[in-house]
Amino acid sequence: MAKKKSTDLVIVESPAKAKTIGRYLGGDYTVVASMGHLRDLPKSTLGVDVENGFTPKYIPVKERKDVIANLRKLSKEAPAVYLATDPDREGEAISWHLKELLDLPDEKVRRVTFNEITRRVVTESIQDPRDIDIDLVNAQQARRILDRLVGYKLSPFLWKKVRRGLSAGRVQSVATRMVVDREREIQNFQSREYWLLDAWLKAEPDQPSFAARYYGTGGKKTELGSREEVDRIIQDVSDRPFRIDSVKKGQKHRSPSPPFITSTLQQEASRRLGMSPRRTMAVAQTLYEGVDVKDHGTVGLISYMRTDSQRLSEEALASAGNYIQSRYGAEYYSGPRRYKSAAGAQDAHEAIRPTDVTLTPEAVRGSLTPDQYRLYRLIWCRFAASQMANAVYDSVAIDIKAGEHLFKTNYSQLKFPGYTAVYEDARDEDDETAHRPLPEMAAGQQVLLEKLDPQQQFTQPPARYTEATLIRAMEANGIGRPSTYAPILSNIMSKDYVVKEGKYLKPTPVGETVTQVMEDHFADIVDLKFTAGMESQLDEIEAGKRSWQDVLQDFYTDFSQELDQAETDMEGVRVKIPEEVTDEKCPNCGANLVIKYGRFGRFLACPNFPECNYTKPLVIAMPGSCPKCGSRILKKTSRKGYTFYACERGPECGFMTWEVPTAETCPRCGKTLFKHSGRGRKKPFCINESCPEFVPEEKRSYRRKASGQSAEEKTTSGGSEKKTQTRKSAPAAKKTASRKTSTGKRKAAKA
Repeated sequence: MAKKKSTDLVIVESPAKAKTIGRYLGGDYTVVASMGHLRDLPKSTLGVDVENGFTPKYIPVKERKDVIANLRKLSKEAPAVYLATDPDREGEAISWHLKELLDLPDEKVRRVTFNEITRRVVTESIQDPRDIDIDLVNAQQARRILDRLVGYKLSPFLWKKVRRGLSAGRVQSVATRMVVDREREIQNFQSREYWLLDAWLKAEPDQPSFAARYYGTGGKKTELGSREEVDRIIQDVSDRPFRIDSVKKGQKHRSPSPPFITSTLQQEASRRLGMSPRRTMAVAQTLYEGVDVKDHGTVGLISYMRTDSQRLSEEALASAGNYIQSRYGAEYYSGPRRYKSAAGAQDAHEAIRPTDVTLTPEAVRGSLTPDQYRLYRLIWCRFAASQMANAVYDSVAIDIKAGEHLFKTNYSQLKFPGYTAVYEDARDEDDETAHRPLPEMAAGQQVLLEKLDPQQQFTQPPARYTEATLIRAMEANGIGRPSTYAPILSNIMSKDYVVKEGKYLKPTPVGETVTQVMEDHFADIVDLKFTAGMESQLDEIEAGKRSWQDVLQDFYTDFSQELDQAETDMEGVRVKIPEEVTDEKCPNCGANLVIKYGRFGRFLACPNFPECNYTKPLVIAMPGSCPKCGSRILKKTSRKGYTFYACERGPECGFMTWEVPTAETCPRCGKTLFKHSGRGRKKPFCINESCPEFVPEEKRSYRRKASGQSAEEKTTSGGSEKKTQTRKSAPAAKKTASRKTSTGKRKAAKA
């Protein structure tokens, strides 16, 4: 019998990506997934030898020992190993860790990257491998160690001086400060009165009226600050004729927005689709890795989605031009548009775009989940529009005078849609633009005054950040990078430093207290310019211009001195977190309930403890959405103290579960994935019974071997069956309508 030919090994991060690439490469390659990082710093210790060049002490990820064993076996048998992780710092670091962990010799390792996962790019890239870029790896190592030093040194300090369980992070602390600073602006804002004055006029008695807004005198804009000023103007113009001073007609051209980069995609998906940044990136990842499209097989629909570059390949530009002309007509295309990336952008990848512009959203809709379709449609439309002709508007601007007083009105009407036939940026409504066409008028013509309409206004404080606007502000200040925006926002909310009220982000008393402590004792860590400067230094490491150890040494020298000084300054001091008073009344004594922090999170309690010991669970919104109706899922606590999760619509919807909602979604049905509660890594699963990926309840738990008893002994002795029944009885008891029966079953389970 002939010996089976060994195939080259290709290692990627995810099973979906492995499936897509495996189909493109065929039988000459074995494509497997590493499931992410297989080596990391230990969780229980600092894991960095500060005294010896900040040497990291990496260990294998325990939960991945089976994956590691399989990769070791396959890599030994393979003639060559292609490391095909994502094309960014993180992906480069994963490839390097794989090489070190699997003990692969240099001559056996090939590094390949895919800006898009299509048959052409995959087959071309696999023929043009390169070495691992150690500068990229060092930049990622430096970031990881910086974050570890800050987190593992500052967090214990906060435990001692504020409250146990708190944490600090190099970038999360800055993001929290930005939210806190905005809240301070709002609280300190002094509203100022101002007035608007509109004149409602008619060109002819039988024509509809139009509004012109007061501008000023002598060609200078006047801001009206009081009713007295407005009354003087009204008195001055009431008896004067209103005449057309000038009529200016012309055309305005509006250019399309550039294609998406990571930050703008997250902002638009949040604003238009209501997707959190984390959700946006999770869905985009599935579109990048590959989707089974009818009549096309498995296709990566978009280019790599972690990018700050607005560059587009010449091939993509040509493809878009041909498509636009064939579908919309030559007048909708005015040549390729090339966009310049912002200063400081790494420019490592193209902008986010469809891999094949002819695969329109409607053409692939039947193969996508609802969220995949909505996000793909947003990306496709933005890219196509970015290459289309300008939208053209006919505009008219009219100046009207009453004595020396000038009023203005204008109107614009779409003449040629251009790119707006595909995609139009949502814009704030311009109050000074007429909402209906203006009548034909000429200079010198007198118009009839119908009425004068004074309107009192007050300046408004700046709005709280939304997830979208905080990302925009972080990007503008150089805080974080494309791959970090979503985790940062998720982190500051999961730590209870920031809460989401509606769509707005508001700091909690914990977030405000920690920020104040950080500002007082670790000013550099929460300084926006300092943090942006660290990002620039990481970029220099990536470019090979600086040593990563030197950057860490420069940072740590000052940081350790600040830490020592803070310990001295706050010796014997413990900062109290102010209580957050709510509008809800205690049913026992009538006091306003306050939010407390306990072992299991936040809850409502009476401030008059111990005289009054009333407490009440605090409703907490969970990630994901109700699989039945799409509403929010709330975390609740039963009377017996059990945590469960239910739809916010309550009995109207009826959905509830003991499983924990996650931010992940099923790649097949698009519904929220759930996992078991408890410590440690838990594998998420789909609970949608109509989905092919549905996991029945009896298969959702993972049994462990009892110590000192083999699998065979457990099976023959009945130990396995007994353990399974015990494990099932607890959730079964929770689901029983009768409280008495539930209690009995729980006791039986414990026994």
